[in-house]
Amino acid sequence: MRDLTPLPALNRPDGSPVRVLVVDDERDLTDVLGAALRSEGCEVRTAADGSSALEAGGAFRPDAVVLDWMLPDIDGLAVLRGLRERSPGVCVLFLTARDAVEDRIAGITAGGDDYVTKPFSLEEVLARLRGLLRRSGMTHAPGDHRLAFADLVMDEEAREVSRGGEIVELSRTEFELLRYLMRNPRRVLSKDQILQRVWSYDFGGRAHVVELYVSYLRKKIDAGRSPLIHTVRGVGYVLKQDRGPASEPAPGGEPPCG
Repeated sequence: MRDLTPLPALNRPDGSPVRVLVVDDERDLTDVLGAALRSEGCEVRTAADGSSALEAGGAFRPDAVVLDWMLPDIDGLAVLRGLRERSPGVCVLFLTARDAVEDRIAGITAGGDDYVTKPFSLEEVLARLRGLLRRSGMTHAPGDHRLAFADLVMDEEAREVSRGGEIVELSRTEFELLRYLMRNPRRVLSKDQILQRVWSYDFGGRAHVVELYVSYLRKKIDAGRSPLIHTVRGVGYVLKQDRGPASEPAPGGEPPCG
C-alpha cells in the first residue's frame, strides 16, 4: 500500500507513453476519453468504426484498446479478433450498453480483458485501464491496488474503503468521487473538473450535485474524525490533513437516485 502522491503517467517499462486506441462511433465520447487519457500521459488514437480501428491497430500498434461493442460496420468482437491477430498481447476494455450476463461472458470468452457498461465515469474507465496494464506487466507503475491518505484506505479492486480500520460503505458515485480526490491529494479540484471525471460523460448535470455528494462523503468519511475533505471557497475541494482558513463545510441534503 502506498501513501498517496499524484499518480505517475501511464508509461511503458522503457519510459515511453502507453499507446491507447479508443474505438466508438460517438464523437463526443472519443473526444472526452481521448482528452482524459492524454492527461494521464498516454499517446492516443481514435477510430469511429471497426474498419478504421483495424487499420489503426496495424499502424499505431496500441498497447491497449478501449472498444465499443456496437459499431456501425463491424461488431466489437470481430474487431477484437482482428486486433489480437496483429498484437496478441494488447489489452482490450469493452465499452457497451449491453450488460446482460451472457454478453459479458461472450466478451470475455472472445478475449476481452474487462468490461464497462454505459453510461460510465471517466475515473472508472481509467482505473480499469490502469489495472489491465498493471496486470499485463505493460506499465512500470507500482503494482499495489490500494490507495492511502492519512488513515483513509481504498482498495480499488475490492471496491472497499476504510478509515481508521473501520469499513465505510459507499455508493458507486461516492466511491468514484472519493477515488478522484484520493488520486489528487492536496490538489484543489474545481466542481467542473469533478463533474467531468466522476459523473458519466453524457450526464449534463449541474455543479450542485457535486456539493451534495461531497456532503455525503463528509458524513461517512469525516464524521467524528479530523476532517480530510475541505472546501476552498469559490474554487472547489481538496483532500488534505490541515484545515486552511478558506475552508467551509459543504451544504447537506438528501441523495438523488443513482
